[in-house]
Amino acid sequence: MSSDLDSLDRKVDQLLDLCRKLRTENLDLRGRVVGLESEKLILKEKMDVARGRLESLMERLPEQ
Repeated sequence: MSSDLDSLDRKVDQLLDLCRKLRTENLDLRGRVVGLESEKLILKEKMDVARGRLESLMERLPEQ
């Protein structure tokens, strides 16, 4: 009986450790997602600016 409780206690401790590790990993991943979403918006804005410049240049090209 005591060994069953000890075994259960160890398993609960392992489960708690895993939960802590997963919580930490989840927070890290959420932070990375926020950073990547921000980077994505910046890159999209740069692409829009580049697209606008290209369209402006194409309008100024003589037609053949």
